[in-house]
Amino acid sequence: MKINLFKISGLAVLCAIQSQAYATGLGVLGSESGTNHFKMALKRKPITGTVRDEAGAALPGVNVKVKGTTKVAVTDASGKFTIDANEGDVLEFSFIGYTLKTAAVRGDAAISLSMEPAASELNEIKVVAVGYGNLAQREVTSAVAVVDSAQFRQSGSRNPLDLLIGKVAGLQISRTGGTNPNSGVSVQLRGVTSLSGTTTPLFIVDGIPGGNLDLLQQDDIESFSVLKDGSGAAIYGTRANAGVIIITTKKGKSGDPRFDYNSYVRTEKLYQRPDFMTAEEFVDKIKNFGYATPGADFGGRFDHYKDFIGGGNVSHNHNFAVSGGASKTSFRASLNYRDLQGYLRENDRKEYGLRLSLTTRGFQDRLSGQFNIGSNYNRANLLGGSGGIENVLTKNPTESHYNPDGSFFVPVISSPTNELARLKQETNNRNQLTNSADAKFDLKLIEGMTLSAFGAVVRNAYVNSEYRLRASQNSVQNTTVPNGGYAARGTVLDQNFNFEPTLNYTKAVGANHRLTGLAGYSFRYEVSENFSANNRGYINDLFRDNNMGSVPITTNNTGISSGKSDNTLVAYFGRVNYAWNDKVFLTASVRREGSSRFGANNKYATFPAASAAWNISDESFMSNVKFVNNLKLRVGYGETGNSGFENYASLVLLGTGNIYRYPDGSFNQTYGPTRNPNPNLKWERKQETNIGADFSLFNSRLSGSLDVYKRLTKDLLDTYTSPQPPFIVSSIYTNVGTISAKGVELALNFKAVNKGSFRYDIDFTGNTTKNVLDSYSNDEYKRDMRTFGGIGGFGALGDAIRTYEGRRIGEFWGKKFAGFDAAGKWLFYNRAGEKVPNASINNSVFRDQTDLQVIGNAIPKYYLSMGHNFTYKGFDLRAFFRSQLDYQILNTLAISYGNRNGVSSNLLRSAFTKYLEIKDTYMYSDYYVEEGSFLKLDEATLGYTFKLKTKYVRNLRTYVTGQNLFLITGYTGNDPDIISTTGLGPGIDTRSPYPITRQFLFGVNFGF
Repeated sequence: MKINLFKISGLAVLCAIQSQAYATGLGVLGSESGTNHFKMALKRKPITGTVRDEAGAALPGVNVKVKGTTKVAVTDASGKFTIDANEGDVLEFSFIGYTLKTAAVRGDAAISLSMEPAASELNEIKVVAVGYGNLAQREVTSAVAVVDSAQFRQSGSRNPLDLLIGKVAGLQISRTGGTNPNSGVSVQLRGVTSLSGTTTPLFIVDGIPGGNLDLLQQDDIESFSVLKDGSGAAIYGTRANAGVIIITTKKGKSGDPRFDYNSYVRTEKLYQRPDFMTAEEFVDKIKNFGYATPGADFGGRFDHYKDFIGGGNVSHNHNFAVSGGASKTSFRASLNYRDLQGYLRENDRKEYGLRLSLTTRGFQDRLSGQFNIGSNYNRANLLGGSGGIENVLTKNPTESHYNPDGSFFVPVISSPTNELARLKQETNNRNQLTNSADAKFDLKLIEGMTLSAFGAVVRNAYVNSEYRLRASQNSVQNTTVPNGGYAARGTVLDQNFNFEPTLNYTKAVGANHRLTGLAGYSFRYEVSENFSANNRGYINDLFRDNNMGSVPITTNNTGISSGKSDNTLVAYFGRVNYAWNDKVFLTASVRREGSSRFGANNKYATFPAASAAWNISDESFMSNVKFVNNLKLRVGYGETGNSGFENYASLVLLGTGNIYRYPDGSFNQTYGPTRNPNPNLKWERKQETNIGADFSLFNSRLSGSLDVYKRLTKDLLDTYTSPQPPFIVSSIYTNVGTISAKGVELALNFKAVNKGSFRYDIDFTGNTTKNVLDSYSNDEYKRDMRTFGGIGGFGALGDAIRTYEGRRIGEFWGKKFAGFDAAGKWLFYNRAGEKVPNASINNSVFRDQTDLQVIGNAIPKYYLSMGHNFTYKGFDLRAFFRSQLDYQILNTLAISYGNRNGVSSNLLRSAFTKYLEIKDTYMYSDYYVEEGSFLKLDEATLGYTFKLKTKYVRNLRTYVTGQNLFLITGYTGNDPDIISTTGLGPGIDTRSPYPITRQFLFGVNFGF
């Protein structure tokens, strides 16, 4: 029976094979073609695998083809693929810029393959983070700038964004706090986009929107991707109005464990100080009637500025990392310690950091997971810094900080403060702990389709503590509780929770079409809590702020406050990428987002985007244009929103009033509305068009990108006067105006020399932007102008910048200097061009009435940077220059301390030279507005990489770096580079500058 069944089964198979053979025109079963069909009928099976780049990172978009057939697959975002093939078939792997690779099908084994860049394009292949995924640089359709670790600045960052200064065209980063280790940076991309909302880009750290930068150390960062235009940023909706910066940290790679130790030691030397008189010069001026109201000579000869400077000024950073992995699991762990010493006394910061990353896959390579944990603890001494420098600079240089008995001198009046005593008798510290944890899972559902889930938690908490001794000037001069100690403590807790599931699908249609789709949901919840208390009158200094209830709590001595607020944001989003023949690429995205911050009638909004790119150099008609190696044209349009303002802005808020006696005889607190509700409050909406080109010319010696953009932000949020009635409060937060920006950005790389062991490259970035407040009114709410840029100092001079409807951002409006009269009094030009005294000047806010004129603009017309990079054998030399051109700065230091007719304190030398003619009061006019253009050698690095003949050392490089090495400028105030050129009130010099220093750094990179 078995034999008969076997015969029947075999006959059936034979008949089936013969039928197939005849159907395809095959005459005999034993032909080669017939054998192939036999294989296809019996042995075809799905083959899986992973493709990575030369660095071990997943490579999406690789074409996988069964050789000799039309069967094609494409790797997904994780570099994975599935394709039907037979035992012994050969798979071909191709990707633009990489050499063709092949691999044979062997049984059921998954294929793991690494692509290698083509020799001619070794430096041009990049996988770019574009938000919710990566693309090959060739396929990017929007304006994206990528800066990887090889391009970072070398001078030791205080903030991760220091690594980017001058590296990205259109991205302005200002460090107004100089080298103060506790200061941050201000960041602006392509101009101002809002009047009251956030103007800082959205930071994405390893997929976490709004990731905390305190968790990042320079040696843990792999790259920055800056999404500059609306078509790229629109996928992030309402938080992307000012652009997006995606930060990717380093991950482990398969292979033997790698150990890396990176360290530097840095010191600073005073480079420039405000030009105040010495004690000898001061005495000479008061003796020879140089002052209108001369000060006293107390007999001493002091340099108070030097007394304020700390000792040592040696900072150091240490980062130790271990990484590695097997075929399916990789890891990286790093520890970081950083001790940053400020140039001033009581001004430092110590940090302890930890970062862990794990990537693994399993479930027949269908499931992968990635986990990241980051933690940073820092102790910051906030007492020093720039707050008291003005007092130090202007203090009578003949007067000591000490009494004859060695105790600290306390002035009879509260001002000026004895700053040296303050540093000894007060404390102001912060202890901060920041943690984050995130996880992402990718599950391959079917061929080309991956379901992902991403979740993250970020927690930032800190405690501020202050104490002022009983003997301190603040305590001695207090009139409520004289000679009683003062204590204060505050706590802040910020938390955010993120969850984002996404579905990705990649499909190749034939050999020339490739389609990738993304659909996702985003949920984010943020909550912030704070508490603070202070008390005065402590009779001993033992407890400081650790026993604040040890003295009676009274109304006049005690302050206490607390608060809590939260917001929720949800979104649905999708994106489609289409590629035709690796020449034409199309991208379209849409995001539907809702936020609890907006009015009941406008909780949700939709943000669309579309962009396209054409690799025109691949067309046949370009084949004879030999000097063009690559040319890609781009065009994009996108809309983004702005939700970066305070919580509950659309709701009525209640505030406390007075305490009243109720009819029952009790005294109770009263409450009343402090804000009008606005149920129509909605998103600011930015619409942006970008046209660009990426190119590589002359055998790839010259490469770069050029972008031209125009952006318009509508429905600007600001506070306007509201009529009463019907409104309860006299102001309302609402949408009214529009603001625009247009500009040009250029980035170039030129391989000037590449001969033998010597190589010389030049990098250049440049941009220009025109920013205008197009409208500031509508039919319901009217306003023509808003002022910014408080001048401060003596004379109650108000704001320096007026931004009128229809005018450019950053304009100085002031009096036009016309000279001095015979008595040395100010003369100015009125609107008719006549010379008149100050009393005759009309200071009206109305443009058709005021005598004030545009006397400058604080925003540079051009931002430029250039890097020169040399390598010779093991040596490398980098010189990095930056420049800002065609803008003005208001010299407030000269306004207050270049006038010898006011205070009797120490003054600038220029008060008796350049400003000697002044015999009048303090005044704001173009007399003090100066050209701010500058060129500086911002950084120079000389390094050497050792080639050691040992298997125990993988790499060893040492280097020395100098920063702020020279400056060329006509500006007579502080270093113009520390004066802000971002925001709505730029260009105002400070009277209390942090010391301007040169920094020198020695570093080592050691791998084994």
